[in-house]
Formats: sequence, C-alpha cells, structure tokens
Amino acid sequence: MPRVRGGTRKVYRRKKVLKKAKGYYGARGRLYRNAKETVQRAQQFAYRDRRRRKRDFRRLWIVRINAASRSHGLSYSQLINGLKRAGVDLDRKVLADMAIHTADAFSAVCETARTALNAS
Repeated sequence: MPRVRGGTRKVYRRKKVLKKAKGYYGARGRLYRNAKETVQRAQQFAYRDRRRRKRDFRRLWIVRINAASRSHGLSYSQLINGLKRAGVDLDRKVLADMAIHTADAFSAVCETARTALNAS
C-alpha cells in the first residue's frame, strides 16, 4: 500500500490554523508548528474566559450596587435582603444600571428596601 502524506486535507488544516494565527507576533503567525501551539493556547483561554466573564460582570455589578447603596445609608447585603423581603425582583445587572444612570429610581428602590427591613 502506498504511503499517504496528507495531500489537500493537510493543506486545508494548516491554512485553517494559520488563518486563526494571523496577526500573531513573529513566527507564531507564520510557521505552522508555532502557530498551532499558540492557537490552541488562545482557544483554551477563550473557553475559560467565556465563563470567567460572567463572574467578573457579577462582581462589578455588586461593587457598583454596594457603592450606590452605601450613599443611601444601606449596605449591599441590607439592600438585597430588603428587596427580597419587599418582593422586588430586580437582578444585579438592572440594579447596577439604575445606580449609575437613574439615581432617583435607585433611591426609590433603596427606600423600598429600607421600609421592608424596618417592617420586619
């Protein structure tokens, strides 16, 4: 049986990797072996960071809500507890957006949470 050297499939596979490595520094974007390693590593980072992005945004929202709620005399945990007791279903993304863009609406939410905390 004759030896198979890859043929056109090998060319397509290499072109696909080199296309992904376009713009990388030096040999990483030109030589197949270096490009393959770099692309594989980049894809691992991309996979990991798609999950990490969700954590990072939640942390950012919590920091923003905490800063805004403290200016209204409540800590973050008191605000969230008060909103739960009041039955207000606003997620952290919306609360953080309100804290930055509509301060008057956020102060109304803080008052709702404060009254729910005082009632119990």
